[in-house]
Parts: sequence; C-alpha cells; structure tokens
Amino acid sequence: MHERLEQKQRTRRNLIEAALKLSGEQGFSSISLREVAKVAGITPAGFYRHFHDMEELGLALIDEVGLSLRHLLREARRNIDKEGSAVRSSVETFIEYITENANLFRLLQGERQGSSLAFRKALFAEINRFIEEVTEDLDRGSKLLDQPLMDVGLAAEAIVAVAFTVGAEAIDLPKHRRQELIERLIKEVKMILRGARIQERPKKKVSKKSSRRKSQR
Repeated sequence: MHERLEQKQRTRRNLIEAALKLSGEQGFSSISLREVAKVAGITPAGFYRHFHDMEELGLALIDEVGLSLRHLLREARRNIDKEGSAVRSSVETFIEYITENANLFRLLQGERQGSSLAFRKALFAEINRFIEEVTEDLDRGSKLLDQPLMDVGLAAEAIVAVAFTVGAEAIDLPKHRRQELIERLIKEVKMILRGARIQERPKKKVSKKSSRRKSQR
C-alpha cells in the first residue's frame, strides 16, 4: 500500500516535470495531454488517475510557481542576514534562482497572457502574493533604516516588474555575461528605491531684514 502511494506520487511528479519541460519549449497552452503523458512515460489513460484535465495540471504548475517564489524570498532573506547588503544579495539570489529554474520562470512569464482564465487568475494571484511579501520586506527595511517610502506597494510592484523583465533576459544569457545583468538590475532597483523615498523639504531660511520687519510690526 505504501509503495503504491509512493509510485503514484512519483508519477504525478513526473507529469508535472514533463509539463514544465514542454511548456518551457512551446508554452503550456500549446501542449497536449498526449505529449505530457508520453514524456512522463505513461499512457494517456494513466494521466486521468492524477489529473482531471490539462487545466488541473496547469493549476498544479501554478502551485509550483508559488512555492518557487516563496522559496526565492526565503533564500534572499537568509542571504541578507549573512551579508547585510539587501539589494545586492536579493538580486544575486533572484538571478541565480531563475536560471536554475528556467522552465518554471518561462511558464510564469509566458502564461500571463494564456488562453485559460482560471490559469491566468491563479498565476496573477501568486504574483500578487509575491508583491505583497516584497512590500512587507521593503516596509520593514525602510523603518529599520529610518528611510520612509512614499508608496511601499507601488515600489514593490515596480521592483518585481523590472526584476521579471531582466530575469527573462538572464535565462538564455551565457553564464559569463550574467554579472553585468546583475549589476544593471541592482542599479535599477536602487533607482526605484531612491525615487520612492520621502525627501524632507529644506526649511526656508528667514533673512535678517524680513525678521527685523516682522519685529517692527
């Protein structure tokens, strides 16, 4: 019984990995149930023991995206604790992670305009959760550094948008060229944060003449 359950879990995992591989090559909306079953090493009929249809498999892939993004944040936070440089360590962790999980990132990028409404909604929900967590991190960091931001949520949204755009470039970039991409993303994130910081307005200096006029009145 235990072995059968383990085998079922392995087969389900194989289907998810097969779908990730194929969607990385041609987009999830373009792949068929038969293709996924073939790559996973099972019959098309065997597919239905694990998923009702391709849409349910797609939603399982979205769960993978969510887990991946949360793992990415945990790694980034751990590296910040070790190194102290929040922007650099977060960017380096991000680029390293997406290049190691290229098919997952391609799925995230490619299917935001996919044909399945349920798929798109689930994908956007995971991205929004990611933005919310980045918002919390920025809010916490700005308070620790006593550098308040005008709109933390918008700053987080801008950072995630820029990071995903640059990340898409990193996937197919040769390893020796990734460092310049990392430096570029670090600069862009810092620019967003600098622009979002609340600047204290300098106090107007009162001239001696105007102060004398006021006293004479």
